[in-house]
Amino acid sequence: MTKKIGIIGVGAIAQAYISALEGSDFAQISAVCDTRADILEAATESVPCEGYKTYQELAEKAGCDAVIVCTPPSTHPEIACHFLERGIPVLCEKPLAVDESGAKEIISSARKNEVLVSMASKFRYVDDIIRAKSIMASGILGEIRLVENVFVSPVDMRSRWNSDPKVSGGGVVIDNGTHSADIVRYLLGPIVSVFLVDGPSAQSLDVEDNALLLFRTASGAMARVDLSWSFDKQLTDYLRIYGTQGTVHIGWKESRYKQTSSSEWISFGSGYGKVGAFKGQLQDFCKAIDGKQSTLVTAADALASTQVIQAAYQSAKNHTWSDVTQDLRPALSSVDKSGLDAA
Repeated sequence: MTKKIGIIGVGAIAQAYISALEGSDFAQISAVCDTRADILEAATESVPCEGYKTYQELAEKAGCDAVIVCTPPSTHPEIACHFLERGIPVLCEKPLAVDESGAKEIISSARKNEVLVSMASKFRYVDDIIRAKSIMASGILGEIRLVENVFVSPVDMRSRWNSDPKVSGGGVVIDNGTHSADIVRYLLGPIVSVFLVDGPSAQSLDVEDNALLLFRTASGAMARVDLSWSFDKQLTDYLRIYGTQGTVHIGWKESRYKQTSSSEWISFGSGYGKVGAFKGQLQDFCKAIDGKQSTLVTAADALASTQVIQAAYQSAKNHTWSDVTQDLRPALSSVDKSGLDAA
């Protein structure tokens, strides 16, 4: 049955969900909400669907099967819990919350009300990353020692909510770094400690716009992450995986791998497709609503990403490695309605 989806906040990121659901046979947008009248009017003309000025009104009147929360991070706990308490599943944009306590508030509500909650993490649904994990698992790369991730792109953040720490919870680290933490956990397993060096601000922001992250994982592998809103390294690859017997390069337009014993690179993917990744994420979420499976990004994954980022900011404050709070792995059924099954 086609799911009726509501979108809370119809700014830039919501447009990707709208595009992903165009012509969909598994879900449709039935309602949107935004406090800005002009943006709300434009959204209802574009879709079209019912428009609401408040999320409370949408929850009461729209009859949605689930909602996607696309508002700034500081608002996530309040909005997500409002829907979870009413038995409405929630797909929340990353980060789940600005800190661990906010993330746990959302998860506690999901568990109490036995309702599905998941965090949007689009890179888990990129075909090339999924294929890269399969290549790693095959053993042809040998023992994985290092993952390098680069998310650097010049974006003027001086007039956006992302640069207000009270709203965003931080800068490029909590924004793009949440993706990085989840990618590393997906490929390597739990992150046990993190070291953050935040560089000088090129945009004179109240938050960091350049940063370097180092992760230690439980598997013994390391990860290095370069993040920036101000510089462009003009790299074709955003993710590289190094093993004792081979290397994988995952790029924006193509991906490839090479074994150490060979001089030949083997292509295996066509790069990053944003709309396709969002569509895969939404299909996964809708199947989980029906109880057919758990989401690929569980609530435990969402919490762990929040814990990694919180540890990163603690590292920058103390100028040392910071341990990551151990993942919560509740003893629940294999497919838990709240999405809390172990990551």
